[in-house]
Amino acid sequence: MTARAGDRRGRAVRLAVAAGLGVVLAGCSAVLPTPTADTYDLSVPEAIGSAKGRSLQMLVPEPTADRAFDTDRIVVRPSATEIAYFSGAQWTDRLPRLVQSRLVGSLEASGRFRAAGRPGQGLAIDRQIVTEIRAFDYEASAARVAIVLSVKLMDDRSGRVLATRVFRAEEPSADSAKAAVAAFDRAQRRLFAEIVAWAGRGG
Repeated sequence: MTARAGDRRGRAVRLAVAAGLGVVLAGCSAVLPTPTADTYDLSVPEAIGSAKGRSLQMLVPEPTADRAFDTDRIVVRPSATEIAYFSGAQWTDRLPRLVQSRLVGSLEASGRFRAAGRPGQGLAIDRQIVTEIRAFDYEASAARVAIVLSVKLMDDRSGRVLATRVFRAEEPSADSAKAAVAAFDRAQRRLFAEIVAWAGRGG
């Protein structure tokens, strides 16, 4: 065997060993335990009235949001220009879907409307509530949570915007995910009650 041939064979063996190690390591990573995060939800409103005699059916599309909020992580603002997240904590779903679900639940629980739902549920829609999440974060410097939603009430048949309003709710909170979630829950219940009353009046 020439020196060159031996060289080529040695290189081939080294590559085969490296490839084999890669497969073994990949297999190991599939069974290694991953860190678990504490998972939090927002409370579901209880029914407080009857929809009898109410004619409007409401559609709630998934809210739009900046990328920082389009996640299941819980946002922290160390300052006005910084974005971070609580370590080891997450929502049960992406925040826009969670807000959508709780807003639908609040509309249903209010008794002000015949029905409320998401796109694709086959409702004969009268109005849409179009929402943008502008804030849903723990403000560290102020020790509080803040929720800001921009909401449009739209006639589904004509596409005309009937009313627009920015809703804001704040609650004091300690600096922990558990405390912040409890504060978020208090704030969202108050804020969604305001949105429901506003939409029921026609904006």
